[in-house]
Amino acid sequence: MPELLRPLANPVYRRLFSAQVVALVGTGISTVALALLAYELAGDDAGSVLGIALALKMVAYVTVSPIVAAWARDFPRRRLLVSLDVARAGLVLLIPFVDSIWQIYVLVFLINACSAGFTPTFQAVIPDVLPDTERYTEALSLSRLAYDLEGLLSPALAAALLGLISYSGLFALNGVAFLVSASLVLLTAVPQPTRRDPVPGHAAEGQRRVRRTLSDLTSGIRAYLATPRLRGLLALNFAAAAASAMVIVNTVIFVRDSFGLGDTSVAWGLAAAGAGSMVVALLMPRLLRRRSDRTVMLVGGTLLVAGLAATSLVGAFAGLLACWLLLGVGLSLVQTPAGRLIARSGDPEDRPALFAAQFSLSHACWLVTYPLAGIAGAALGLSSIALILASLAALATAGAVRFWPAPSPEH
Repeated sequence: MPELLRPLANPVYRRLFSAQVVALVGTGISTVALALLAYELAGDDAGSVLGIALALKMVAYVTVSPIVAAWARDFPRRRLLVSLDVARAGLVLLIPFVDSIWQIYVLVFLINACSAGFTPTFQAVIPDVLPDTERYTEALSLSRLAYDLEGLLSPALAAALLGLISYSGLFALNGVAFLVSASLVLLTAVPQPTRRDPVPGHAAEGQRRVRRTLSDLTSGIRAYLATPRLRGLLALNFAAAAASAMVIVNTVIFVRDSFGLGDTSVAWGLAAAGAGSMVVALLMPRLLRRRSDRTVMLVGGTLLVAGLAATSLVGAFAGLLACWLLLGVGLSLVQTPAGRLIARSGDPEDRPALFAAQFSLSHACWLVTYPLAGIAGAALGLSSIALILASLAALATAGAVRFWPAPSPEH
């Protein structure tokens, strides 16, 4: 069996990974349907509607994830994951019935609020299912491949399905996908971390007393920021957000306005970044056996800086493809090992809060870089925004070197 597929020999992980892939494909299909619905309701203002929806998605990710992590500590993981999948299915199935733009905003926020609870909880389960470091590393690479393939294949699948069904049918398929994901999780023995015993002599000894305070809600973020390697990860998250924002926001501007090419070329541009990321994900387990996480991720940050700087000089489509390929490589080098850092930075009971903090803080970086890449890019030009983002990525990577000491303790 190829080493990247070895985690699938574990039946628990196999079901959980299948649930992740099904949910991702469904989400990717409904993203295309949402764009069509926005155009039907808003016409030429569909871009603004989608921009606001994307901002609401990020706000949900940043704000809801720590709250769910705090409230879910005493909630069985399997029940939580299934409940959130079912909730997402119900909300997605309501979208075809909306008749005004504000309803889109409400449903997009609620769906992504559920995702903000589901994803970190799901991520925190995997290191408990695969305690062996090599198997866990391979699982991280598989997850990265799943995200990249979703970005490449879901739009093509949606286009093929639109020849058979309406875009409302795509939302129905996404709802079914979430229900299938819920069923797979329901059939899985999801491990539940053992809570630490109360401190002897404490007033709450022998009892489970849940106190939901501001301290509970921020505990994961405070623990995250107190850990040197995770402060370095946060800095690299910002470098990755700068690069991915440039790719996601400005690919269509480069291709359509600068080079005068069509929609197919836009797809090829995005595919170049995905291809670079996928190649690195395939090689990542072998790479991390030979090099430390810190070295691999800092090389990734450096490649992001180089790719953004080179983008400022691009004058042809072939040059853009090369830059996007380089950025895809850098993004995968930075993002794929992140789960290893978090898994070794806390006990099983603490990991959900740390994964939630990573989810929230990394999306806070995108909440900054998405509008910067779009608004400043329109005002200053693509070359200027590429240099600005390259400078920010360079500062972030230098910060990671400073925050994350070498050598770093294993635990």
